Amino acid sequence: MRPLPVIKICGLREPSNIKEVLSLDPQYIGFVFYPSSSRFVGELDIEYIKGLKDVKKTAVFVNASLEEIVTVVNKYQFDAIQLHGHESVAFCKDVKESTGLEIIKAFGIDSEFDFNQLEPYLLVADYFLFDTKTSIYGGSGRVFNWDVLKRYPFDKRYFLSGGIDLDNFQDAYTFEDERLYAIDLNSRFESSPGIKNILLLKQALKK
Repeated sequence: MRPLPVIKICGLREPSNIKEVLSLDPQYIGFVFYPSSSRFVGELDIEYIKGLKDVKKTAVFVNASLEEIVTVVNKYQFDAIQLHGHESVAFCKDVKESTGLEIIKAFGIDSEFDFNQLEPYLLVADYFLFDTKTSIYGGSGRVFNWDVLKRYPFDKRYFLSGGIDLDNFQDAYTFEDERLYAIDLNSRFESSPGIKNILLLKQALKK
């Protein structure tokens, strides 16, 4: 029997909402440092974020500079980094070497996606994240056809993201692939961008 997936709740911003989310015991929480995103964090409470324990605090970047990434992760003492843009293998390697943190490399998936292009990333990413391919780098609330993951040829474990909601959460959680490491919950569990609906999250996690 495969290990059950862990839970990542992404796109957080407000301390009171973060506190409620943490009461649900997710293994990862994510903070978006992409200014064009409706979930862009702006200025977080530094001491509050630094003080969060027993959860992997993940900083999400889209085509950011190495300097920006290093500055942010040091400032808030993040535990993991999600690279959600068109970051090259060499850039991922630089981020890994500069920070020493867990690297999650995201890819937008559609029916034509060529999984072979991931091979060079195997040595520089701790996990992959598969999201629905859009022009806005995630947070679209749209689901891709998970059947395409049958073509994924590598052993590297991955996060499943993209349009997961109350209706399809159980299907995602029980998806038959031993490489599935985590379920990423975001826009479909919100009251407004950056504010998670705790009731919806509780309903899903009860399942």
